[in-house]
Amino acid sequence: MKNDIHPEYRTVVFRDVSADEMFITRSTATSKETIKWEDGNEYPLVKVDISSASHPFFTGKQKFVDTAGRVEKFQKKFAGNYFGKK
Repeated sequence: MKNDIHPEYRTVVFRDVSADEMFITRSTATSKETIKWEDGNEYPLVKVDISSASHPFFTGKQKFVDTAGRVEKFQKKFAGNYFGKK
């Protein structure tokens, strides 16, 4: 392996902003924010939109996380008789 080409692998806290859940793991993700964890140490904080705490596959509930109106645009486009004869 070459030296000094790999990112730093360290302990990081991930926060799911839609479910307001946090978990700690090791990652190469970078962040300027930090948070004090339950063990008293301070770790980098990485915010994510979806994790296992909010993903429909794991929760069993469908939940739209849409900030740019993409769901409404898709529903408008495919509403009605889109695939019918022209």
